[in-house]
Amino acid sequence: MIKFLDLHKINSRFEAEFQESFQRFLEAGQYILGREVTQFETDFAKYCGTSYCIGTGNGLDALTLIFKAYLHLGKLHPGDEVLVPANTYIASILSILNAGLIPVLVEPDLDTYTVSPDEIEKHITTNTKALLVVHLYGQLAHMGEINTIAEQHGLVVIEDAAQAHGAMDTSSMKRAGNLSHAAGFSFYPSKNLGALGDGGAVTTNDPQLAATLKLLRNYGSSSKNVNDILGVNSRLDELQALFLNVKLPYLDGDNAWRQTIANRYLSEIKNKKITLPFYSGVNDHVFHVFVVRVENRKALERYLKTNAVAYLIHYPVAPHQQAALSGLKRQSLPLTEHIHNSVLSIPISPVMTAEEVTTVVDLLNAY
Repeated sequence: MIKFLDLHKINSRFEAEFQESFQRFLEAGQYILGREVTQFETDFAKYCGTSYCIGTGNGLDALTLIFKAYLHLGKLHPGDEVLVPANTYIASILSILNAGLIPVLVEPDLDTYTVSPDEIEKHITTNTKALLVVHLYGQLAHMGEINTIAEQHGLVVIEDAAQAHGAMDTSSMKRAGNLSHAAGFSFYPSKNLGALGDGGAVTTNDPQLAATLKLLRNYGSSSKNVNDILGVNSRLDELQALFLNVKLPYLDGDNAWRQTIANRYLSEIKNKKITLPFYSGVNDHVFHVFVVRVENRKALERYLKTNAVAYLIHYPVAPHQQAALSGLKRQSLPLTEHIHNSVLSIPISPVMTAEEVTTVVDLLNAY
């Protein structure tokens, strides 16, 4: 059986370092917002090229708190509209709703699956105050064009970088997390940089935003029993920060192996029934997942199951078709629906072997 993602194998590589760091954690006796969180925030900000990193409890909170911070600072107001890709995971949209803002869904570019700049321009109105841009599947969105549009209209730009740790925009030589006013990351275990539980972070170069986020994530408190604003409890766990500190130096190497696998799939899979993803060949795609499209997905699912190759679907139901979002203004989103009805993700990971890649290639060519 070729697993889709073997998290045990991925994390067992670091067992000795985990144990050494855990012993240090026990001896330190700091369990909340201690040395490990501070170290990770410092190192991840440096890695992304930003001035600040603020750890949060998870990726959804990271995005939600960005919006709440902008509301507190008066740069956004309740009821403002935020343009967001229709082709995304529901968390992107929930972060907007959770902050009392209004999401407006925008169709993607079919080549990259990320939001289309042309469609963004079509949806901007006087009520539009921000853009939430999702680097879906590990592929950077068209940030040069998007930032130009945003500057012309005075819009706040926020990245959902939950799937794009380490992706690099080669025109600016900046990484995901440093291509906007602020970015939210998730460290869910399956991410390219994954913890051994939940975790998230915000990166930004804005000192006011960073200071507000530090208050918001910790009950709105600037010091013990002093609460300056209404906040929440969403702190990056000290133990998860420990694991992330161990894994961060290996992220670029893991991403490079993902790209090696992707290049093999792109050059060796030759089946007209299967549409392969676009890849420019540079570091703007870190292949969190490798997504193909097929007309008859059920048939390919049966074929892969029969041949003991695991797969996942990212995602089977478009957000606007979820019951939870039935209150959104209904839109015609045929491209998003087509994508959600036809995509399937095949195995790719930093511990996948060359032999396993060959097996997947041969199976898909024989399909």
